[in-house]
Amino acid sequence: MNEPVLVLNGNFEPLHVCSTRRAVGLIMVGKAEIVENGRGLIRTVGAGFPRPSVIRLRYLIHRPRPRVKLSKHEIFRRDGYRCQYCGEEQARLTVDHIVPRHSGGSHSWENLVTACPACNRRKGHHALPEVHMHLLRQPCEPMPSARYLYGRQAQQYREWARYLEGW
Repeated sequence: MNEPVLVLNGNFEPLHVCSTRRAVGLIMVGKAEIVENGRGLIRTVGAGFPRPSVIRLRYLIHRPRPRVKLSKHEIFRRDGYRCQYCGEEQARLTVDHIVPRHSGGSHSWENLVTACPACNRRKGHHALPEVHMHLLRQPCEPMPSARYLYGRQAQQYREWARYLEGW
């Protein structure tokens, strides 16, 4: 009952991922309908209910565009789990401020990059020109496309792929 279910807006835009329990509740009260059922049945004493994989709300929700939350995990994901100074892919990575905080650098998408421990120690609290280092690519906030937000789960649940394509 805790498997993820993709929730689509009335216009088939991906909105959210919820648990099977929540999805069945939305279906039972008439707020949603099943679009994909690739998981069999939920059996009770008196009946059996389809176990949804994708549901669609019966109404359209107007909401602001989502944004990717700034976190260590999302910075690593944006940078492809590679050091942005030397390009090395490592298991142990750190987050580095391009312009150090004590020099007025902000804690933002544009000032944070993934760095290996060696490059982070080499750069230290200096600016990039002082230590003759450069970035492989300029950091920016990732676009919150449906593929970016739900892509990892879409690899596991193949039936979600066609609902994530155009968004």
